[in-house]
Amino acid sequence: MELESILQSAIPTWSSVYILVSFLVYLGLAGSLLPGNDIPGALLQDGTRLRYRCNGLLSLVLFFALLLFGVVFEFISPTVIADRGLELLSTTFAFSVLVTLVLHVAGCCSRAKGSSLKSHATGNLIHDWWFGVQLNPHFMGVDLKFFFVRAGMMGWLFINLSVMEKSYQDGSLGQSMILYQLFCALYILDYFCFEEYMTSTWDIIAERLGFMLVFGDLVWIPFTFSIQGWWLLRNKVELPRAAAVVNVFVFLIGYRIFRGANKQKHDFKKDPKALIWGMPPKVIGGKLLASGYWGVARHCNYLGDLLLALSFSLPCGVSSPVPYIYPIYLLILLIWRERRDESRCAQKYREIWSEYCKLVPHRILPYVY
Repeated sequence: MELESILQSAIPTWSSVYILVSFLVYLGLAGSLLPGNDIPGALLQDGTRLRYRCNGLLSLVLFFALLLFGVVFEFISPTVIADRGLELLSTTFAFSVLVTLVLHVAGCCSRAKGSSLKSHATGNLIHDWWFGVQLNPHFMGVDLKFFFVRAGMMGWLFINLSVMEKSYQDGSLGQSMILYQLFCALYILDYFCFEEYMTSTWDIIAERLGFMLVFGDLVWIPFTFSIQGWWLLRNKVELPRAAAVVNVFVFLIGYRIFRGANKQKHDFKKDPKALIWGMPPKVIGGKLLASGYWGVARHCNYLGDLLLALSFSLPCGVSSPVPYIYPIYLLILLIWRERRDESRCAQKYREIWSEYCKLVPHRILPYVY
């Protein structure tokens, strides 16, 4: 009966469709209409650059204000997401499949020659659907790749807030839930404060938009990264003070590495002569940064990511592996991605990459890997 109940609660409803569509429509309008910094993207193969309006923080604040207004005047329940978690998950998954099928058809039919919309169809249906056919598809002037990342990060925050309110109403809100919520909120707010850094990431620059990215942004990020909150909603954890202090330090160290490494890379791409840790940068072959964090490990930003993921799970204690699904998955993903990055960079930079590997022999964690 319990399994039957779970399956029943996972069936999409018109209410969940309305919630998802309303959220996405708001983001589309806010992203197009609200003021923001106009950031140039990376130089594409055809010599063009896309422009990105980075107004995610303003969009987030306005959306929070609208939801708060709705809660105060009882137009919406603050626990609506927590109450409809499974059906929202299945609805978003179905939407991801539908969107990527449309993207696949549109991409295969495209006759565009520019880098952003040129078709990269291989003829392998599964491969093209999974990895995508076009680099930067748009819909009504909205860059879909940038849009879906924003939707996933913002969705993660509001899932967490709804779960926290549910915990408060149930009388189970404790130190562990507060720590988890605080760490995630700081991480997500940081993303929107430095949203322009996303424009220089590999996903935006080089990955085509297929099911892998759409599912990752709309389903995996908000619903999987919030597992710890869902778990704490049903499991009471009392952390010793020492464990809580260690948890805070893991978060701060991870954040420092993650943000510092990404900032150095972004600043270097904008200005190759920008100082790194107060000194002129060391550059290999005029292209590869080998100073700062990037002189410590070739993918040091992944170490920051992993420490942050661990800090989100540590508030749950060690009584169950469930809250650690996210950091375990991330470890596997980043090692796979690091190997793929290494292969691509070796092909792209050739001798320059070999020289960089000799200078910086460590991949992610110095002296370990």
